[in-house]
Amino acid sequence: MQQIKRVRRGAAGWSEVLGRFGKSGLTVRSFCDREGFSPASLYRWRAILSGSLDLAQPPKSARLANSSTDFVDLGALSASGSRFEVRLDLGGGVLLHLVRG
Repeated sequence: MQQIKRVRRGAAGWSEVLGRFGKSGLTVRSFCDREGFSPASLYRWRAILSGSLDLAQPPKSARLANSSTDFVDLGALSASGSRFEVRLDLGGGVLLHLVRG
């Protein structure tokens, strides 16, 4: 796996990168591998520059972690045969499946 070199770019730099990506005809993964940054960076800056990401709002995961109404108490899990299973559809074809017991 190729080591990703960190380069700081501002909005103008990312706007230029997104322009190159649009003209490249490559997939996001191929373009990012060639340019040396992660696809997450490209997606994030595309959202920022399009105005669909509000930087004043904390990420949704941070808001959920701080909300007491989103806590689910499953009770005590004993070692004597208690089974615990959770399936979370995270979107984008990603399913988180946790099993204990």
